[in-house]
Amino acid sequence: MVKGLYTAYTGMINEQHRMDTLTNNLANSATVGFKKEGATSQAFRDVLAYKIKDTSEAPNTARRLGAMNMGVKIGENYTDYSEGPLKETGNTFDLAITGPGFFAIEFTNKAGVTSTKYTRDGNFIVNEEGYLVTRDGDFVLDDDGERIELDPLLESEILENGAIYQNGNLEATIGITDFEDYNYLEHYGETLFQPVEGATEQEAENSGILSGYLEHSNVQVVKEIVEMINVARAYETNQKVITTYDSSLEIAVNQLGKL
Repeated sequence: MVKGLYTAYTGMINEQHRMDTLTNNLANSATVGFKKEGATSQAFRDVLAYKIKDTSEAPNTARRLGAMNMGVKIGENYTDYSEGPLKETGNTFDLAITGPGFFAIEFTNKAGVTSTKYTRDGNFIVNEEGYLVTRDGDFVLDDDGERIELDPLLESEILENGAIYQNGNLEATIGITDFEDYNYLEHYGETLFQPVEGATEQEAENSGILSGYLEHSNVQVVKEIVEMINVARAYETNQKVITTYDSSLEIAVNQLGKL
């Protein structure tokens, strides 16, 4: 009977994890370039079935099933990389990628360490020194991985292939980087991504850049709210299970023990 308490408890922890993911999505529903996340989980019976069928150990011999908690197993979060809706701004340096790929950003953290991050947030500006940067001041990189320097006093034209022209001269080409498998990317902050070990870069195919547009978050607010309601109901159900077990244990201890 007591094991049922742990089963309900893990269910509540899982629903809390799902709720945290959903609220983060909603908080960034208006964030340019944000990609929503989802939570995964496995039932105990599925985890047990994998363990029983595990042939990596000696077959037909007694072995421990390992450390497996009763109830649900909380898995890793995943990212939905589907494209968000485009919104026209009319600003030349507001850029949106059509198709797969990311802008490459020279990111510097608070410790002064510089690394390359990737984003779909194309809300860029030209700073006083003439460099194309993000709103946080990080440098946007060209197709050779170099900073993009422009004349801030001249008008710019950005073509679909990322080429930037000023006075009819090609000044730079904005780089678009893609990856073979997005499972080797992880969130860094709200709209940045960083590759992990095993990530392989590749040239973005069938991709283009639209000047004067921004790609907004791919979060569907109504869908997230409906999912939050389902999570809240599941959480309450597990609470009721714990309450029921508590009442049964109270009867077992205080009444049955007198017989």
